[in-house]
Amino acid sequence: VKTIGKSAFSGCISLQKLIIPSSVTMIGKRAFERCKSLKEISFLAQVTSILKRTFAECTSLQEITIPSSVVSIEEESFEGCSSLSQVTIPSSVTSIGDSAFYDCISLVKIIIPSSIKSIGSSAFAKCSSLQQISIPSSLTSINNFLFFECKSLTQITLPNSLTMIGNRVFAKCTSLKQISIPSS
Repeated sequence: VKTIGKSAFSGCISLQKLIIPSSVTMIGKRAFERCKSLKEISFLAQVTSILKRTFAECTSLQEITIPSSVVSIEEESFEGCSSLSQVTIPSSVTSIGDSAFYDCISLVKIIIPSSIKSIGSSAFAKCSSLQQISIPSSLTSINNFLFFECKSLTQITLPNSLTMIGNRVFAKCTSLKQISIPSS
């Protein structure tokens, strides 16, 4: 198998374990969307992108290690993965799309590698358990609603590389006590 098509396993509510073999080079949009019992993914595939809503609403998924072949995480890829608490993003990834981790309410910490050049709007919005985030100096802008309603975020340091901070980036971050804004 080289390709898993669009919506191929979407809504398979009893699927618990997934092994994606190394022969797979393409996984279609929404391929595993709403697989609500999916807890474990072994990612051996050599895909370059995690496409739109590939794992959205996989509410039992607790952790994911994104393979080093991946260059982009597209919009809404993991949206609504309410049990997702750990994500490992490799240094091969250069972009994270809009709402990629939106409403991942169990996500506590995420390290964004310095390879990241862009992060879309609302990528981490409503991640209400998010306490720690590292923003790399490779970013020049922070898009709208990026950390909207991240109610557990207490402090953040923005890199000197920033030239633009969008609308409502930290709105409703009710625990935010300290923010360091660069002089640039």
